[in-house]
Amino acid sequence: MGLAKMYELIGPAGVALILVAAAGLYLTIWTVIYLIRTGRGFRSTIHEAEADGGRHFRERTEGNLNPLVCVVREVVFTHGSHSNDIRAEVAYLFHKHLAPVNNSMCWLKLIAAISPLLGLLGTVLGMVGVFQTIAVNQAPDPAALASGIWQALLTTVMGLVIAIPVLMVYYCLLLRIKGFRIEAVEHSYRALELVQGGRPTLEKEVKAQAETPRDAGVRYV
Repeated sequence: MGLAKMYELIGPAGVALILVAAAGLYLTIWTVIYLIRTGRGFRSTIHEAEADGGRHFRERTEGNLNPLVCVVREVVFTHGSHSNDIRAEVAYLFHKHLAPVNNSMCWLKLIAAISPLLGLLGTVLGMVGVFQTIAVNQAPDPAALASGIWQALLTTVMGLVIAIPVLMVYYCLLLRIKGFRIEAVEHSYRALELVQGGRPTLEKEVKAQAETPRDAGVRYV
């Protein structure tokens, strides 16, 4: 099947869907590889930095370009000293250092959203072609009608075939990114306690909040 015949079957909307599918495949592969390398590098570096009680934490993390290592390092040596809300600081730094991943995720979600719409556009264009053929010819050629119907059906299928896997990949990657954020928060508390001393860990803060009476500060008459 030549390119001309393929274009006749899928139309301009089908060509757009092929380009969108290629972009989605590229973004998926890039994001998966990026997250795998980031996770492995982060765990290796942070465990090595915490192994000796954090005495050489700065030296072992300084200059490391891993985004999660950057988050923990900046919390420990910059943001942790002037903020008690470590989770908020981690959220800000997480968004800052993982901007490429956030952008990739936005594009994946956009691809999942517009693919069915492009398929619907192809359906409309195909049916318009069918009715134009009927309007011009009183006895239209069945082959000409079939071409428009094929375009309508194929683009609808293409849109759904692209959107469903991309949406599944998007949510799987989103869960992985949320896991990274939890790891960043936990290691930030741990590193603060090791490096600065006296800083409460996440477990201690949660325990303290749980032990605080709910009616604390309420005066009974």
